[in-house]
Amino acid sequence: MLYDNMDQAKKGGGCPSQGQEKSQEQLQEEMIATSLSKIKNKIFVLSGKGGVGKSSVSANLAASLAQKGFKTGLMDVDLHGPSIAQMFGMTELLDISENKLLLPKMIGENLKVVSIQALMQDKDQAIIWRGPAKTGMIKQFVGSVEWGDLDFLIIDAPPGTGDEPLTVVQTIKDAKAVVVTTPQEVALADVRKSISFCRTVKMETLGLLENMGPYKCPHCNETIELFKSGGGQRTAEKEGLTFLGSIPFDTEVVKSGDAGSPVVLENAESEFAKAFEVIVANITKQL
Repeated sequence: MLYDNMDQAKKGGGCPSQGQEKSQEQLQEEMIATSLSKIKNKIFVLSGKGGVGKSSVSANLAASLAQKGFKTGLMDVDLHGPSIAQMFGMTELLDISENKLLLPKMIGENLKVVSIQALMQDKDQAIIWRGPAKTGMIKQFVGSVEWGDLDFLIIDAPPGTGDEPLTVVQTIKDAKAVVVTTPQEVALADVRKSISFCRTVKMETLGLLENMGPYKCPHCNETIELFKSGGGQRTAEKEGLTFLGSIPFDTEVVKSGDAGSPVVLENAESEFAKAFEVIVANITKQL
């Protein structure tokens, strides 16, 4: 349909393809609403700082919940640096169901995992996307995935407060935040920005947890503070947040990540796994 002038175009309602685009957008929103209606609790794991072990926290948190019998999903929205697939040994592409929905990777009986890396033929290919493409992909991860009925959906975000976290907040409006930090001030300075982000977008925060905390030397059994200690708890108290717990530094995290199986699944008696027991308890009692 062509118009002689701008006024006529405005009166005519614009391009006829807009109606089709709008209906597709409405369909996606309906699919998102249907998917989210089957998920009881959505937990958004975020941090203003890279390198604090946020993805390993997300992976082990999801695995811990699944071990306790909760039906759990893990959605990796770190589109530029996805690592969840490696942490769970996902080497094959994800399948598509008969109704054209993406099938998550099943880990055991209770855990479903989705990552963009499991959609790529070349695992080393860079994702070079601007905001709208990233927003569209995250919405598809919510509405076009066969999540089914879940007790928990854990969402692993990239560091910072940019497109991905904002899209999650706008798409999953009842998501609750878990903020990850390490004890030292360099990390805490950026983590406080994440706390500010949560308050600005009015997202409820379940609490703050400290990763890579003090641990016992495997040789002399003395406590080592590799990145200091107590910074997470002090920040939580200052910001009026629940301190969810401290996770000790553990070299087994590196080995388990490369091997494709989280520590909590491989060594449930480790201090690392026991720390997650505390964190899971501190989260679930708030829900």
